[in-house]
Order: sequence, then C-alpha cells, then structure tokens
Amino acid sequence: MIPRPLSEAKDEDMRYVLVALERAALRAREIARQTNTAIVVVENGEIVHIYHTNEQVTHS
Repeated sequence: MIPRPLSEAKDEDMRYVLVALERAALRAREIARQTNTAIVVVENGEIVHIYHTNEQVTHS
C-alpha cells in the first residue's frame, strides 16, 4: 500500500486535519506565552520544556 497525502483523502475531515492541528498548536503556544507556562515537546528522543519569555524562546 502506498500512502497518499492527506489532501487526497476521501474523508473530508481527514483532508483538513493538518490545518486543524497547526491551528491548535499555534493556540497552545499563545496560551503558554500568556500564562508563562511551558510547551512540552520531544526533540531527538528527549523531553524538552520550551518557555516563551519576552519574545525569546528558552529551552530547559
């Protein structure tokens, strides 16, 4: 089976899933910035807390 791009999915909801995920990620970052909390991601197999302070992103 050859995977097809989501933009070619038969299900309309699936075609827009990446757009919705990107929008949710932007909103999560904005809320984290407003509340001074971290976004937790995995980079190179490591759990990383990303803080946004004064227009600067810091990792810990």
